[in-house]
Amino acid sequence: MEITKDTIIGDILDIDSSTAPFFLEMGMHCLGCPASRGESIEQACMVHGVNADELVSKLNAHIQGK
Repeated sequence: MEITKDTIIGDILDIDSSTAPFFLEMGMHCLGCPASRGESIEQACMVHGVNADELVSKLNAHIQGK
């Protein structure tokens, strides 16, 4: 799976739950919340003031490194 800014957070967590710390690190502490699981990375990053490209890069590197 390749993650983009449009990828839904819930889909990422369902595929690889070890990505949760990356979301917690950006201040997204309610990962079980239906609203947060339905957001795209870009939407969540806008709300939390995080660079979406940087998060996408970290997540892809993590998944590819497995």
